[in-house]
Amino acid sequence: PDQRVDEPEPPLLVLVHTLVWVAATAGAETLNRTETRIAAVVPALVVFGAALVLGVDGPGSNIAVAGVLFTVVAALALLRDGRSPAWSLAGVPAAAVLAALAVLAGPLLPVAAQPYNPRDDADLPPPGRVDGVSPLDRVSAWLQIPDRELFTVEADRPLNWRLAVLDRYDGVRWTSSARFRPTGGTVPEGEWQGAADVVHQKVTLDGLPGTWLPAAERPERVTGVRGLGVDPGSGVLLAAAEPAEGFTYEVTSRVPKPSKEDLLAATPVRDPALTDFPDGPQERLFRRLAQQATQGADAPIEQAYRLQSHLRTNASYDVTAPPGHSLKGLEFFLRTTHRGTSEQFASAFALMARTLGLPSRVVVGFRPGEESGGVYRVRSGHVIAWAEIKFAGLGWRPFYPTPGRSGAKDDHEVVSSAIEESEELEGEFARGGSERPKTSPPRTTAETQGGASPWTMAAAAAAALLVAYGAAVAVLPWWRRRRRRRAEAPGQRVLGAWRQACDDLGLRGGQTLTAADVVARHPGDISAHLQPLAEISNFVRYAPDAVTDEAATAA
Repeated sequence: PDQRVDEPEPPLLVLVHTLVWVAATAGAETLNRTETRIAAVVPALVVFGAALVLGVDGPGSNIAVAGVLFTVVAALALLRDGRSPAWSLAGVPAAAVLAALAVLAGPLLPVAAQPYNPRDDADLPPPGRVDGVSPLDRVSAWLQIPDRELFTVEADRPLNWRLAVLDRYDGVRWTSSARFRPTGGTVPEGEWQGAADVVHQKVTLDGLPGTWLPAAERPERVTGVRGLGVDPGSGVLLAAAEPAEGFTYEVTSRVPKPSKEDLLAATPVRDPALTDFPDGPQERLFRRLAQQATQGADAPIEQAYRLQSHLRTNASYDVTAPPGHSLKGLEFFLRTTHRGTSEQFASAFALMARTLGLPSRVVVGFRPGEESGGVYRVRSGHVIAWAEIKFAGLGWRPFYPTPGRSGAKDDHEVVSSAIEESEELEGEFARGGSERPKTSPPRTTAETQGGASPWTMAAAAAAALLVAYGAAVAVLPWWRRRRRRRAEAPGQRVLGAWRQACDDLGLRGGQTLTAADVVARHPGDISAHLQPLAEISNFVRYAPDAVTDEAATAA
């Protein structure tokens, strides 16, 4: 899929240009004003580190870039080293061995597996909420005018196009607890991490009201939407404003394909918010009917299949049924009429499932629509509501309690396939009993909690830097003086004495001027004392092999 960020934000480039400009200036000034070998590359290393920390993930690797950066730093250190080329080249094999060890052993370090990600501690933008008419409240109205054009989808295969997910019920209406966060197009992964089909869609809106954006299953990538919002929990998409007619965007979705063994061993998650039932006398009725429908079913998913089958075979689909999904209206549907639209069937299923301890929600979407040349034309009459139950490791699994127009069997390909699968699994339960296949425990992502806070870590890092700086200030001058005095060649000891004298006296120009020029620029007592050393230093620069140990000792 396309990995581009659809809507680039020019203000973000200011930081990049500023960092590069500051690093280039600092590096150039350091190179010209100091004699250090690699201090000039520190600003560039800081920019490289900032890019690694603040940049987004993407294809490819930074190993090649890091290797080139290491090579450039090494070349700069060799060029600015005052020792002979032969001495510098002698260290190349050792540097090569160290580089190879770093490349091979680096990925094996414990900290390399899960590096610290500052995004984990970043505050996200405030989530958005959806205000307006719920899609579930529109179901009955859409069914009354079934030929109204809503949108078209170019897709690889027919699927249900989900529009909204509703997981809270107050006894009158289903609403959504979704918190939409802005995204450049990437949708967080769902709980299911197993086998899945990847489906590409190109959606063109043509009269669909509201800001909800239809897509198949759980999207993983969306392009073409400015100000896109996504609910991380459900994967539902939301536009910043109601799109105009003809608005087009593209979606890549993952359609889970759990195995039969995964489904047979499924266990529901424990979430009180998803099993909450409003206070009222209807709860006893819903529980009694749910227990009757699932009598003899031990496994939770078998209870869900039995409940789905019960509603499909004991009630009828009727587009002229009164709209609404309040507890009073659903009680009338279950006790008296036994006729309704998918609004009543999905709502009744979800509430009955909650009385059995099954975490449930209602989803509003559309059937695939009429296909022509790979394009599915979706009209208002294709609207459908279904229920979903959340299982550990599997995530949300759909259930279709609404029967087809002609009876218990459905006239819709996607729903028919789901019903056939559920009937097959019900047969497995009936035949296998306690010998049904088992699977390994569902995979979960273990997140380590606790540990030191970011502020504590920052304070510890600052203290460590101060200690390191103090140690460097105390040790480096001593080490540099000692190295210069113990150089093997007499000429190197002379040049070391000259650099040490310039450093101690704060004299500049030691690298770009001759020793005589340096002395001439500092008249007075300094020049009188430096003149003998300057003469020996000049001699060494032009005839290093003729320098004696006595001259080095005098220097």
